Amino acid sequence: MLSTGATVVAPVMLLGLIFSMLLLLAPAKPAAADCGPAVSVPISADIKVDGFSTEQLGNAAAIMNAGKTMDLSAKGQMISVMVALGESGLRVLDTGDGAGPDSRGLFQQRDNGAWGSYADRMNPTTSATNFIKALQGVAGWELLEPTLAASKVQRNADPYHYQKYWPDAVKIVQALSNSKFSLEGSGCAIPGQSGAGDDYPWKNSPTWLQVGAGGASTSPLGMYHRECVDFALWRVNQQMGSTSAPFKFLNSTFRPDGLGLGSALTWKAGWDAKGWPTGSTPRVGAVVWYAPGAGGADPTFGHVAVVKEVKDNGTYVEEGYNGNPAPADHSYYTRTVASTVPSAFLYLPVQEEKK
Repeated sequence: MLSTGATVVAPVMLLGLIFSMLLLLAPAKPAAADCGPAVSVPISADIKVDGFSTEQLGNAAAIMNAGKTMDLSAKGQMISVMVALGESGLRVLDTGDGAGPDSRGLFQQRDNGAWGSYADRMNPTTSATNFIKALQGVAGWELLEPTLAASKVQRNADPYHYQKYWPDAVKIVQALSNSKFSLEGSGCAIPGQSGAGDDYPWKNSPTWLQVGAGGASTSPLGMYHRECVDFALWRVNQQMGSTSAPFKFLNSTFRPDGLGLGSALTWKAGWDAKGWPTGSTPRVGAVVWYAPGAGGADPTFGHVAVVKEVKDNGTYVEEGYNGNPAPADHSYYTRTVASTVPSAFLYLPVQEEKK
């Protein structure tokens, strides 16, 4: 929570209870910058994934294989399966809904000429191919949050409609894949899916309290080890595809006005200076910003954390470092917080606030 060269430590926050969360994706590892390799799977009645029928999994396999044919990345295949889950439950529906009575098939594609004939829309492979063509036509879709990329194609009234289907899409594609892979460290941003718990690279490095301010070393990001700001900036880098040195975002270079991020106090102004969006809605992967004194944060320095999970009851799970009293300070924590407690949520440029 302190900037390099500071001589005082900020008291830790005293919010809430501690919770933990397990993500489906593996920790960051170096990989080619291709958003995960395209994967395929045989369409077989022997396919088994808990919670899904043979029919549903056969349709998922058809989607994946259509993606493989079109050299679509694993992330793109997951997005495609996610949309089919959200639109039809991975079933070839011969009915529409109130918003689109002429919608048909896995992707509920309309009879407007954009998605081919009735037979095309009812065919899993053809309908998936047409969806993938549209997805690949979205500029920068690889860097968008999966639900936002999906909505660019489907034009859903709620761009976050598909978010709740992402974990099952990940599970299905990873289970059916004929090869092992990880999206992390691929050089492609995957907001809200970075890391698996405490994957902070410098978790065992001494804090400035342990060695004294004059002898404390800093992380490659340019801030004291195991402070809230260093962990948050690690997550920003990680989600934007920068998982090893030289990191893309540093304390000394993040803000175009030259001011540092070493104190949580400066983060909101830093986001504003950079032109990145902020808002009042928690979004998975967004930085949580507490102004000085807000929600029990230090009255001088404030606090930053990261949104880990958004719940349906007006709360969210945040993760961070140095957010608990000693002796649990300067270590990883998670806790559930009411969405109205923080001062703002700072979004990555590929995220947006739900309107």
